Amino acid sequence: MFYREAGDFKTNYADDSQTFPIAFDRKAYYAAMFVAFCVIPLVINSYWEKSVLVPFLVWSIAALGLNILTGYCGQVSLGTGGFMAVGAFAAYKLMTAFPELNIFFVVFLSGGITALVGIAFGLPSLRIKGFYLAVATLAAQFFLVWLFNKVPWFYNYSASGQITAPERTVFGVIVTGPNAPSWATYLFCLTILFLLAWGARNLTRGRVGRSWMAIRDMDIAAEIIGVDPLKAKLSAFGVSSFYIGVAGALFFASYLGAAEVTEAFGINQSFLVLFMIIIGGLGSIFGSFAGAAFMVLMPVALKNLLVGGLGWPTDIAAHLELTIVGALIIFFLIVEPHGLAQLWRLTKEKLRLWPFPY
Repeated sequence: MFYREAGDFKTNYADDSQTFPIAFDRKAYYAAMFVAFCVIPLVINSYWEKSVLVPFLVWSIAALGLNILTGYCGQVSLGTGGFMAVGAFAAYKLMTAFPELNIFFVVFLSGGITALVGIAFGLPSLRIKGFYLAVATLAAQFFLVWLFNKVPWFYNYSASGQITAPERTVFGVIVTGPNAPSWATYLFCLTILFLLAWGARNLTRGRVGRSWMAIRDMDIAAEIIGVDPLKAKLSAFGVSSFYIGVAGALFFASYLGAAEVTEAFGINQSFLVLFMIIIGGLGSIFGSFAGAAFMVLMPVALKNLLVGGLGWPTDIAAHLELTIVGALIIFFLIVEPHGLAQLWRLTKEKLRLWPFPY
């Protein structure tokens, strides 16, 4: 059936340690990339762009960032929404101050600025951890939202306190603003997600990723064997904040188009991303995508099925959504702490041995 490895052998270490060592996985990955880059842009419309695809891409980047910090390095953070706000406001200031700056540079520079802020707020992780670190990052969330609310310079002294994304183009095609075609916005976000996912995969499989996981598993033992806690923790905060800042910039410029900090980047966003990596799987690149897909698709499915199909009131559907998320978090924390990613790994192992008993 699937995952038959007869004749699928490796002759060197590089082949054996590649991301997809099984031929079926590689073919499925190439097929998925072909569909994502070549087929979906031809059929996408504004509904799928705004309701499903672009939110999935943006939240996947944010989930990747938080998973690097919490899943791989073991540092709990509740300040994701605040760091996304840093990325969004950095992108806004760069776009308005440097109108000729390429949008790719704007997005990645916004991530770099957020990384510096994340490292600054990550300094307490050198002395505290667990619940106390979670409270410290929660304080960062409230402080950053308060800062962007109270300092008019960040929103260019707008009377409403709202920031609006100017139009920017890539190769002459608009990718931000209300006039951007759906396929262009989608491809722009997809390209950035592809680059960041490739970078995260290589980081977590290399020396830096091993130092993060050593700190996560037992920081004292990691320090004894030569891992520098200062470099490991601050690099995790920096890389994580970079990813979250990029997600914030895309969330503002490509998805919302206009944002007000309290509504767009409140504490709910921090918990949303945390729920994504808990349900998807801590310490897993695939888990970040699976959690983001679940948290984006579930509300859309409930709205179409219950509200649109069965005529349920909107508030009941919203309450049911919260109930489902809460029940799943309890289920995964008790039954399978590694989330959907672990369930997928177990399924693959069973398929490799099917129809023989496992």
